[in-house]
Amino acid sequence: MNRKKGIRNFLKSMKFRLICLFMLIGILTGILIRTGILTAYEKHAVSNRSVDVIGQAKILANQMVSTDYINGAESESITSQLQQMSRIYDGRILLIDSSFHIIKDTYDLDTDKTIISEEVIKSFRGEDSMNYDVDNHYVEMTIPLTTDNVESGEKSIIGVLLISVSTDSILANLEYMRNAALVLQIFGAVLLFAVSVFLSVRLTNPLKNMASSIAEIQNGYGTSDGELMIKDYSETVQISEKFNKLYSRMKMLDDSRQEFVSNVSHELKTPLTSMKVLADSLNGQEDVPVELYREFMLDIGNEIERENKIINDLLSLVKMDKSASDLNITSVNINEMLDLILKRLKPIAEKQHVDLVLESFRPVTAEIDEVKLTLAITNLVENAIKYNKEDGWVHVSLNADYQYFYLKVEDSGIGIPEDSLEHIYERFYRVDKSHSREIGGTGLGLAITRNAILMHRGAIKVFSTEGEGTLFTVRIPLNYIA
Repeated sequence: MNRKKGIRNFLKSMKFRLICLFMLIGILTGILIRTGILTAYEKHAVSNRSVDVIGQAKILANQMVSTDYINGAESESITSQLQQMSRIYDGRILLIDSSFHIIKDTYDLDTDKTIISEEVIKSFRGEDSMNYDVDNHYVEMTIPLTTDNVESGEKSIIGVLLISVSTDSILANLEYMRNAALVLQIFGAVLLFAVSVFLSVRLTNPLKNMASSIAEIQNGYGTSDGELMIKDYSETVQISEKFNKLYSRMKMLDDSRQEFVSNVSHELKTPLTSMKVLADSLNGQEDVPVELYREFMLDIGNEIERENKIINDLLSLVKMDKSASDLNITSVNINEMLDLILKRLKPIAEKQHVDLVLESFRPVTAEIDEVKLTLAITNLVENAIKYNKEDGWVHVSLNADYQYFYLKVEDSGIGIPEDSLEHIYERFYRVDKSHSREIGGTGLGLAITRNAILMHRGAIKVFSTEGEGTLFTVRIPLNYIA
């Protein structure tokens, strides 16, 4: 089973595919080169054979015209040359007169017969022709026999020399070359396979090293900082850099998770501890005065309320962490929604002596989850009120364009230190823990707000100057993007 799995993994590996790719490219290239060379050789050999034959045939044709051989004049020299040429080139030569009669046949088969063919007719028109018959292994050429007409001063064609030359010797050489090339190609394929294996191993080694390094980092045996850096190729450098960013992000998330669990435990335990201390104090005393009893029970009630608020915020955060498919998207009048939010928060603002102002520049209707976005905006405005100065102000403004609506929540409060701005969306993070505890903050409000805005494919930014105030800007699409 393990062997089959190993074979299956190898067949799916990049190493195997690189070997196949190199082999395929090498073999196809070899076939193309071999075919090209053999085809070029065949054409070149046939062309050279034709040029040689035509050169000698033209000399012989001129002799035939000068001796009037075509009209029956005897010439042993010409006859001998015809026979010799036929033997040398393993071919057949026909001498045809103007009546398409065969005057001379070196094979003595068709003498005195009539021959009419396209090539012969072209020659009587003054054209040389050459035709290579690949299937029957011969080259056929025609050469016109021309003479000067004394009366007209023009040249006239008195006959045609038809020559058929065998290409068997060329094809024999071609077959030899083909077999030799095949042997070389087989040897080259073996060599190519060895080179392909070597190159595939060298090319995939960086990936193998990367996988080993990742495994070592995963098992805790990597570099001290847990970074990966394979510098063999620019691609491996890029992958290493991306991995290191991902690894850092995962470490941060893991640290955040551990801190979150620790914070949840601490935040939930603190009210319980306070309640236990108060209850133990009551139980440890006899005849507790009613006033003290009421005071302790009031404190216990406050701690229960605090515990309840933490649990509710945690539940809200868990809901925000779910996928966007949990959103209940409806078309909502944002102006009316803001009016309602500020109406609910106005008593808190009046209690803090904070002036709460809403400014709407235009009517806005958007596709949102009203419950989740109401919670997010409520957290922003409520924080602006709670972390404000006495006789301060909170300014909420609404505007929109053709694509987004924009919400600004600005206050004249205590502001946020610059080194805390990047942490304010972290769960349970508090800029001033003592002040947050004093006003009842859980450290989850901005985390809930940010998650709700991101679920709507929106964005949130913060600008703050310590001691002067804070500005939150929110941008959310008018039409929900699924």
